[in-house]
Amino acid sequence: MTKTMMNCGIMVVGRCSVACLSILLLFSITILQIDALNGNGATISRRQFALRIPTASAASAAATIFGSSATNAATTSPSSSTTIANRLTSDILTSPPITAGTKYTGHENLYFPQWMAGDWDATQTLISTKAPLGMKFIGGPQGSIDVAQKVMNDQTKRLNEPVDLKLRFVKTNLGVVEDRAYNLRSRLDSFAGKSVVASVNYADVRESNRASVLAAGGLESDPLMTTLVYFKGPAAQKTFVISFGQDPSDDASRSDAWSGYELDRSIFALTNQSTAPPVTTDTEIIYSLKRIGDDRVEGRLRLAGYLNPQSDQLYFEAKNRAVSLTDYTIVLSRSKS
Repeated sequence: MTKTMMNCGIMVVGRCSVACLSILLLFSITILQIDALNGNGATISRRQFALRIPTASAASAAATIFGSSATNAATTSPSSSTTIANRLTSDILTSPPITAGTKYTGHENLYFPQWMAGDWDATQTLISTKAPLGMKFIGGPQGSIDVAQKVMNDQTKRLNEPVDLKLRFVKTNLGVVEDRAYNLRSRLDSFAGKSVVASVNYADVRESNRASVLAAGGLESDPLMTTLVYFKGPAAQKTFVISFGQDPSDDASRSDAWSGYELDRSIFALTNQSTAPPVTTDTEIIYSLKRIGDDRVEGRLRLAGYLNPQSDQLYFEAKNRAVSLTDYTIVLSRSKS
């Protein structure tokens, strides 16, 4: 999708091109976002990077990038009549309810099975891309069919194109968690085909913060859930996990199969003197992993993109359903080095 910001004469584009494990990958889109925001004309779809925040909300959104949590009160418990694994095959998905912050521990995280701990060489391959509600929903805030078709054509060119990257999962005293800072840099650079990240840091929020992790027996080096990335260009992105879970039928201590999801809210902003307001996106990452042996894991990933109520005229018509579905296979081999 392509979207023009009239107040600054630049182009902001929708997310489309990539995804990966756990946050896998919602992020290579940002590389294209930077090019677009700097006037290089990159085009990616709404499903990967949606809508700008209205000007009246820009100040609070910018504050969010460098300060407070993305959610003030999350009291809704997750509920679903289907398993998480089934969400990998259905074409009609509804956005999960916000669950982050409901446990009031301050050290929330998505915990992976013990066999995921370690460093991995991963290969991720796009196998399918869909617009389940119709093309107009990926055609920008005005529902342009021309834009939507360009988006879909771009995605189709990426089918069956493997991308190699490195991933890390850390065994902590609280469980195995994704090293989000390490993996985020790896994903962005790998999908860009060059180094685009200047720095990645963890950010304290109410749901996941350093003091609470330490109080619960964790370490100073333990990964948190919220990341702040600065690019080699005038841009930054802060990503919160606002919902997460795993299939209750999966006993991570014994099972060789595991399914989980997380719903990420990302806020992207320029860091130069541009008056372009920040943009926000909600993307669900669904994955199903199976251990093949001690040194190999195979699985499937799905990225489900949802519209934003703040500036999209099609939001209510979408009825909180995914407007884009992007499916991948992933193969992980334990790193030897």
